[in-house]
Amino acid sequence: MTNTVQVHRIYIKATPERIWDAITKPEWTQKYGYTGLVDFDLRPGGKHRTRPTQAFIDAGITGDVVDGEVLEVDPPRKLVITWKLLMAPENVTDEPYTTLTYEIEESKTAGTRLTVTHDVTGAPTTAAMVSGALERLDAPPNENAGGGWAWILSDLKSLLETGETIVPAP
Repeated sequence: MTNTVQVHRIYIKATPERIWDAITKPEWTQKYGYTGLVDFDLRPGGKHRTRPTQAFIDAGITGDVVDGEVLEVDPPRKLVITWKLLMAPENVTDEPYTTLTYEIEESKTAGTRLTVTHDVTGAPTTAAMVSGALERLDAPPNENAGGGWAWILSDLKSLLETGETIVPAP
């Protein structure tokens, strides 16, 4: 089995606490990226899940979008979770849970650094999806464009810095 780890890093003009909230609170997560309403039991062994927003429900996706377990939590600096996309193509259902790490570090010169490390070992379809390899630049607005973590983090940065996302809400 090939060990596959993807690392994505972005600098955001926001406090670590604000970034932490944007990752762990549903009132934030419903606003950026692919949207979704997160629920975290922020303790080791606690569960997490992402429930569908109304846009998902309108598209016929009524069950949880993502789920997993909290492995490590150190607010507002570090969150490590297992992660599995539940609303994905059938060939993802047989893949294992992956490990996702958020590291938030304040910098005196460059805002706050957010590093997302996603260990997708043994999950090649998940790896392709979250890497952005399936991105469709011709996708209509407000439709899944497949940009993966790069797109999600760019949208998060835009929201925190400007109050607006890359793709405006319908």
